[in-house]
Amino acid sequence: MTEKIINYRGCYICGQDNPVGLKLDFFFDRENKIAWTEFTPGREHEGYRDLLHGGIISSLLDEVMAKAILAEEIPVVTSRLTVEFKKPALVGSRLRLEGWITGHKGRAFFTAGKMLGRDGQVVAEGSGVYIRADGELVELLSKSLPGK
Repeated sequence: MTEKIINYRGCYICGQDNPVGLKLDFFFDRENKIAWTEFTPGREHEGYRDLLHGGIISSLLDEVMAKAILAEEIPVVTSRLTVEFKKPALVGSRLRLEGWITGHKGRAFFTAGKMLGRDGQVVAEGSGVYIRADGELVELLSKSLPGK
């Protein structure tokens, strides 16, 4: 079963209220425990000519890995993000991003993710550590939820 994951209003990656954001929707495959989205970069997203900027690749991987945790209704913030670039991502080429939880210990959640090109080859891989928000931080994060 696939379900849509909540968006944060002003988020650059998923925020529907961000006028310069990507406005991507993310989904969660409950059976396989994978968060995913698809994205086709335009010229405005390039670094070198015809190539998607590495910072956007990193941001997309960060978001899809965090969404794997958020799909379980656990509010988190990024503590550590590692990205390994495998091959260029071309502007105009449809990309798929997937993220999943690999473990957790206390408030820390560990994740992995990947960006796939149209041909199914891995463009980039990521891993992250996310910390469960609590107290005032949860209240601050909740201000970005729709309807708040």
